[in-house]
Amino acid sequence: MTTVSPGTPSCRDKLDGPYARVKDELTTHAPVCQTFRLQWGPRYPETLFMNRIFPTAILVGFLAWAAPTGAQESPAAKKPLQSMDSPEIAAEMSETAQRFLAAIEKDMKERWLNARFHFKDTERLNFHFFPIPRRGVSLNELREGQKQLAYALMGSALSHSGNRKALTIMSLGDYLRDHDENPNQFRDSDRFFITIFGEPGPRETWAFRIEGFHLSLNITIVQGRYISVTPSFFGVIPAILPEGEPRAGLQALKKETELGRQLARSFSAKQRQVGFGEVPIFEETVGGLVTGNRRKLERGKPQGLAYREMNPKQQDLLLELVVEHVGRIRRELSDQDLEKIRKAGLDRIHFKWAGGLQVDEPHHYLIQGPTFLIEYDNTQDKANHVHCVYRDFDNDFGDAMIKHYQHHHAR
Repeated sequence: MTTVSPGTPSCRDKLDGPYARVKDELTTHAPVCQTFRLQWGPRYPETLFMNRIFPTAILVGFLAWAAPTGAQESPAAKKPLQSMDSPEIAAEMSETAQRFLAAIEKDMKERWLNARFHFKDTERLNFHFFPIPRRGVSLNELREGQKQLAYALMGSALSHSGNRKALTIMSLGDYLRDHDENPNQFRDSDRFFITIFGEPGPRETWAFRIEGFHLSLNITIVQGRYISVTPSFFGVIPAILPEGEPRAGLQALKKETELGRQLARSFSAKQRQVGFGEVPIFEETVGGLVTGNRRKLERGKPQGLAYREMNPKQQDLLLELVVEHVGRIRRELSDQDLEKIRKAGLDRIHFKWAGGLQVDEPHHYLIQGPTFLIEYDNTQDKANHVHCVYRDFDNDFGDAMIKHYQHHHAR
């Protein structure tokens, strides 16, 4: 049984402001509060824990504890294990997608058709981050008001931070158009494509993709409530805008870069023997990524230093880095995703660094846990060109959710 040290503050003392609504429950059911609080362990950064993981974990724990023991759900009624459950967010996404489609249907029938695919179309399983032609309707084909609805659809899946990063990445197309020796139209700021798969609706299974150079968002909704947000790709060039530019010093993916480097620098000589490796051979990758844009990733043996082999400060840095990547999706979803990662076992997360430790040296890292993989690459253009991808081994493109419902709800 989990115990609490005498000096441990009570959860009730921590719950002010937005969390005050659960104070009464926690006063009555303090053991539940303590159990869920300690599952992340005292080493997890307090601010991250309280702001992200704690509210979701404690409410789930309390409701499970308080439920009548005789009211057990049947296996078919349970949610898919790998999914994020939010009918409210799914409804927002559906309504936003419907409004976008309605706005372009009236005077752009051909483009409306270009944006639509059947849910079972194999195009749904195609994702890439290169500057190439894509299926769907492009921002440059839309009127200004219609573009705003496209941005709203993107924002329905992202956190404030994730939306800011995505829009910044998109904005850099203007810089590239002005500075590329051989401009590529598919690197422009208005060459991002919106594609809808299936029929958005409150109880429907459907998906949408927003994709262009250095950005790929793949959102799947099953039965109007269960949501998958991977594969998810964010990239940026230049990683840091040079001096002399109006936005000099802008670094769209700053924390993804600096937290990884800070963690790697903290490794002892002994830890580096396990936690450091060789930079992947570029010609054997897809744009520097070992995982590339493969349809599905297979679980391989984790590489690098395990969480359990790190000191408390290093563990905090690793978890903060994971939160930074996962936290690009909106908080109600990322809380659930992070809880899934925790349940699968923090000790089983590994971190592998490759390359130099200075700002201008090419580098690469992998983070792998039982359920997920994060890959970061900054080996091109004198270490000024970043790629980040977040994958779910079982639930990319909603695979696990779809399989669950095909099995339990087949007619």
